[in-house]
Amino acid sequence: MKLIPKHIAIIMDGNGRWAKKRNKPRLYGHKAGVKSVKKIVKECVRLKVQFLTLYTFSNENWNRPNTEIIGLLRLLVSTLEKETRLLIENNVKFNVFGNLNKLDLITKRKLKKVEKITIKNSKLNLNLAISYSGRDEIIYAVNQILKKNIKHINDQLSFKKYLYTNNLPDPDLLIRTGDECRISNFLLWQIAYSELYFTETLWPDFNEESLHSALFDFNKRERRFGKISEQING
Repeated sequence: MKLIPKHIAIIMDGNGRWAKKRNKPRLYGHKAGVKSVKKIVKECVRLKVQFLTLYTFSNENWNRPNTEIIGLLRLLVSTLEKETRLLIENNVKFNVFGNLNKLDLITKRKLKKVEKITIKNSKLNLNLAISYSGRDEIIYAVNQILKKNIKHINDQLSFKKYLYTNNLPDPDLLIRTGDECRISNFLLWQIAYSELYFTETLWPDFNEESLHSALFDFNKRERRFGKISEQING
């Protein structure tokens, strides 16, 4: 692989179906998915990926049964408690974004605590999109602009300053697991020129080799950003 993406974003889909195939409850699949997260974080550190953004919990996920929501949030908190040392040892900076006001106090405190502990880490920026909606993020940005009585935005960079992801570069590569070929309201503004990669692999089965397959495919792409090849190649 000659080219490693600076920023990889992943829609981690398929935990529930993975569990169903094994006649297990959905939470069993989510727990298995945590193991995949650990593998991919470590491999991104090894490959020197600078930013990794994971679609952890969408705003639409609040419509799921309460038992599953509670289980997911408890799993998030317990995983952070267990794996904070892993983040520190691998020099990973932890960050979350989304409509965090919907989260319970215990979850919010744990997220903020891990953010604070890892704030000086610099090898990989690990971002979790939690209670997140791409459309809501754009509305949020517009409302922030209106609050400042700004009547005109001159360019895209000026608008980006008001997004949740204002301090992140746009993803070079978006991966979706679970054999679904849609974006599901994820980073709608940011992925305008991202390369998209869809795989049948369910998230709990996604491993280092799966990531390599996505990266090899990425290396075959020609990113023109609206230009023609001659303009890019000089």
